[in-house]
Amino acid sequence: MTARRHGKRPPKVLRMSVELPLWRAITGYRILTLLYTLCVFALSYRKYEHPLGAAAYLAALTGWMVLTWRRTSSPERCTRGFLIADLGIAVGGILLTVLVESQARIMDGAPTLPSIWTAGAVLGFAIKGGWRWAAAASSVVAVANLVERGEPARDTIRNVVLVWVASVAIGYVVEVARASERTLARALQIEAATRERERLARDIHDSVLQVLAMVQRRGAAIGGEAAELGRMAGEQEVALRTLVAGGLVRPAVGAAAYASAVPPDGGHPAGRAVAPVAGAPGPDGGGACDVRALLAPFAGAGVTFSEPGAPVELPAAAAAELAAAVSAALDNVRVHAGAAAQAWILVEDEPHAVIVTVRDDGPGIPEGRLADAEREGRLGVALSIRGRLRELGGSAAWVSVPGQGTEVELTVPKGAVPKGGRRGKERA
Repeated sequence: MTARRHGKRPPKVLRMSVELPLWRAITGYRILTLLYTLCVFALSYRKYEHPLGAAAYLAALTGWMVLTWRRTSSPERCTRGFLIADLGIAVGGILLTVLVESQARIMDGAPTLPSIWTAGAVLGFAIKGGWRWAAAASSVVAVANLVERGEPARDTIRNVVLVWVASVAIGYVVEVARASERTLARALQIEAATRERERLARDIHDSVLQVLAMVQRRGAAIGGEAAELGRMAGEQEVALRTLVAGGLVRPAVGAAAYASAVPPDGGHPAGRAVAPVAGAPGPDGGGACDVRALLAPFAGAGVTFSEPGAPVELPAAAAAELAAAVSAALDNVRVHAGAAAQAWILVEDEPHAVIVTVRDDGPGIPEGRLADAEREGRLGVALSIRGRLRELGGSAAWVSVPGQGTEVELTVPKGAVPKGGRRGKERA
């Protein structure tokens, strides 16, 4: 049942439009130029050859404005039919000038009945349809002015050219603005889609991919039918990594290439998961959370945890994302440095940010390895760590010296909340 059936109005959709200020401007222009035209008529009333005829036209023009002044306030109201009728009234006023004015005053350059109000009708075409519509409307007005004057006088040609150039220029600017608006809207859509894909890829990396890798390794170790199951799991892992990486680069090797990074004892982060995150925030991710409570369960025989003496608070959603990033960093230590590697976690509470450093005594990361891993579809660093920190407005930095271990510094600004309000995925 719709919201209207329940007596509620549907939510109002706000649309970004670079045209809206132009429509409001043309509405104001039409009103001001009408007032100007009426003042010119009042001051020149006695000079008209047939002042009552001029007054009748201006009265009709005023009535038209009263009835239609809101039509130019938005593109939906300003239809093509209205624009044609508006231009017809302007052109009609120009041609009627020869009936109410003397030929001498016309030749002396007396203004037409609608005067500069005519430009408003032309500008409506420019904003509605771009420079082509503006050129067509300006040409019609130019012909009417030449017919009214009877000859191509210098001042008439000057006025015609000014209106034509101004309307075409404004129409072209409107077309460029519309194209820029469409490009911006498309860029925002791509950004939102990319952010959502990265969020899903993090969850997949933290769960499905690791389970598939574990099944592949354990199946190969058990043999028999389990080996075939492991082989299929490895193939699916390769396909899924390629999919969540965006399909830009397909790994050139099979599932065995991914198994090479797993310790030879058959272990895997999914098979030797870190301790569960205690005190993780609820599904809404609201409130504040002590980062120490989330990171303390990671401490163990191979992990040393160092913390300040006072609570280190972050919004619950941000704290959970930070804990998930630390968990991913520890997974990388176990995979690449081995089960015997020692790791240290240091929490620092700075005035404007929380910094967590994860250091190990492994062999270090070869230069360029992180970029290569991301191109191959391995998403631990790209999404589970760097992606999480980026959505919090923070950063992740790696310092590694071959033979001297690796250090990962995770920085999260205080008050940071993940985009979309979503908290990080808990690890178990």
